[in-house]
Amino acid sequence: MTKNDIATALSKILSSKKEACEAVNKIFAEIANSLKDGDKVVITGFGSFCMFETKIKNGRNPKTGEKLLIAPIKKIRFKQSKGFFD
Repeated sequence: MTKNDIATALSKILSSKKEACEAVNKIFAEIANSLKDGDKVVITGFGSFCMFETKIKNGRNPKTGEKLLIAPIKKIRFKQSKGFFD
């Protein structure tokens, strides 16, 4: 399912497809902004999203075999709600 599919489904409730696309884009923008600010996003009955940072890891260059450190990066974690599959 894509954002366009969500907007199409939402356009059946709202007055136009353009309005539905704007609503979907606004929702995803607000979720992204909340995660960037470090907030947890909880959608009841669906699940929750939270941002976390990985630790520094040891790695190696597969071409040369040289050992190196992999810098920490920010990732998003999704945890489904308990009743998600019921």
